[in-house]
Amino acid sequence: MNTQQAAMPALHSKPSRRLWKRILSKYEFYIMLAIPLIWYIVFKYVPMYGIQIAFKDFSATRGIMGSPWAGLRHFQRFFESSYFWELLWNTLSLSLYSLLVGFPIPILLALLIYEINGKRLKKWVQNVTYIPHFLSLVVIVGMLNVFLDPDTGKVNQLLMLLGVDPIPFMRKAEWFQTVFVSSDVWQHMGWSSIIYLAALSGIDPTQYEAAKMDGASRFQRLMHISLPGMLPTIVIMFILQVGHLMDVGFEKALLMQNPVNASKGEILATFVYKNGIQQGQFSYTAAAGLFNSVIDFILLILVNGWARKKTESSLW
Repeated sequence: MNTQQAAMPALHSKPSRRLWKRILSKYEFYIMLAIPLIWYIVFKYVPMYGIQIAFKDFSATRGIMGSPWAGLRHFQRFFESSYFWELLWNTLSLSLYSLLVGFPIPILLALLIYEINGKRLKKWVQNVTYIPHFLSLVVIVGMLNVFLDPDTGKVNQLLMLLGVDPIPFMRKAEWFQTVFVSSDVWQHMGWSSIIYLAALSGIDPTQYEAAKMDGASRFQRLMHISLPGMLPTIVIMFILQVGHLMDVGFEKALLMQNPVNASKGEILATFVYKNGIQQGQFSYTAAAGLFNSVIDFILLILVNGWARKKTESSLW
């Protein structure tokens, strides 16, 4: 009995020694892994400590711990406010619009680039579509104001040549979401297509050769080889985008807003910024921001579970 008990620690110590040996043999990779891990802990997980101010009457002089508890009062005030449903609808409609239009276009662009035979043309298309991603949002919104100006904008000048009256795109609430989504797609579709191109490059070329020999057309090869080969990547990217459904581009929405289009341009993120940072209603806007995050979390869990059952591809 005593010999068995003495042998148990030795058996448990062998796997741990092997683990440490593997870690030490490849310590450079673990150091590289530690840098983003530390970043996430410091900037993503440590700030979660401040979530509790959503349940308190936060006072900067008393601090988080010294501020009195308010329970769910700030949530109740937010849900009962006259602008709650308008904010929720603006955020959801803009998010769904961006998802429905912005999600499939990078996939189609990746397929288009992959099917281009000429190397020079392929590189040119890639460069042209990638460059807008690196432009600042301030520059993008400035370009929108210039090109969509009803008097001097090139878009309206083209519309007038076609016999259409000038449209004040940036001064009409009903155009806010269309301008937001279309410019967002233009800016990010090239960069977003990179991961789909990587998925396409991982497909075995012999599948295409066998399909050609069987007489399959280019469209048939696309439908039966390219898209199924991309499907796991498409599912993962879809889950990630749905997990950020409520996180519409805050900076861009704020820069595009003006008193005329605020009825469509005011979303939860800009509401939190204006009332929290500018007006100092920290607890109230923390409750609104937490509500936003909880919806994202629930959507992520639901869509991931659905994808795991239907496609056997999921985040976990």
